[in-house]
Amino acid sequence: MTSRAVSAVLFGVGVVAVVFAAGLAFVVGPRAAQLPYDLEPTQSVAEAPNATFMQITNGSVAINKGTLRSTIRVQADRKATAALTGDLDGSAAVWLVGQDVVRTDNNERVSAYSTSLAVDRKTAAAQKWDGQWLDTGGNREDVDYSGQIYKFPFGTEKQDYQIFDRDVLGTQPAKFVKTEEIAGLETYQFTQEIREARQQVPADRMSVLVGALAPGATSGEIVYDNTRTVWVEPTTGQFIKVQEVQHKNLLANNGVSVTILDATFTYTDDTIKKSADTASSNRQLLMLVKLWGPLVLLLIGLVLIVAGLLLFRRRPAAAAPAAPAPQPEEVGAGRHVKE
Repeated sequence: MTSRAVSAVLFGVGVVAVVFAAGLAFVVGPRAAQLPYDLEPTQSVAEAPNATFMQITNGSVAINKGTLRSTIRVQADRKATAALTGDLDGSAAVWLVGQDVVRTDNNERVSAYSTSLAVDRKTAAAQKWDGQWLDTGGNREDVDYSGQIYKFPFGTEKQDYQIFDRDVLGTQPAKFVKTEEIAGLETYQFTQEIREARQQVPADRMSVLVGALAPGATSGEIVYDNTRTVWVEPTTGQFIKVQEVQHKNLLANNGVSVTILDATFTYTDDTIKKSADTASSNRQLLMLVKLWGPLVLLLIGLVLIVAGLLLFRRRPAAAAPAAPAPQPEEVGAGRHVKE
């Protein structure tokens, strides 16, 4: 193969490598940084030791103390996702979510909810969708989701985000606080403070609570405080650790105030480790596709292109002039003929 043929091959392969680098960075990378339709089911567990909590058993209301365990399960609803139309088609995914809160001493259920919502595949923010619902006691009710709920955006930034709170059925800002290493990962810490909010409670349920905890009262309201802190791995937007300091008071119209919840829920060590392992694996994949892969291919491509150009411009060394062929002696030249 001639040098010009080799230079053409090097140049061509280099151009292909640069094209692939651009494809990874600008096509594959952005597609990788979005929620999959076939999201694997996830589970997060938080515990609240020494909690004060209200428990309703067979219509009987009591204030108890003990350790609570909250388990949240998230799974994809592929059928509902496939049925999305309009702007949501292709840009959103539907999740089914359920939470159980139980006592750890006897595994009795204290509270539970289930819900369905549509989230943006890039930002993970809840989207407007007419199919969303929330069930906190056997009846599905309409809910208007917005903001972040179970995840932050891919490429989370050091800025404030709106987090939806299920008890007040609205969003409140979560302010960026600092960076902190959790389980070997750099995370962004955000804190949301909810103060003296009123929790929406059905009238029949409120009547039961007032009758049991504030005899003589005819009505009441639940005042709710929560300091929610989330530690987020910024590349993936995944929650690595979550802590909620919750406090709820029943305020009756006869002046009686009863604490019905005083608990600090924190992700268990096992949940933190699993969350960190998953985020680390996903982060490495995203960094490979969006950064390291394109950089390596770009470098290789540029080296090959330069090598091909240099080889093409090289002139072959001039060949040495050929030595003249010896001339044959003339017949009889230099000879003397004898007579």
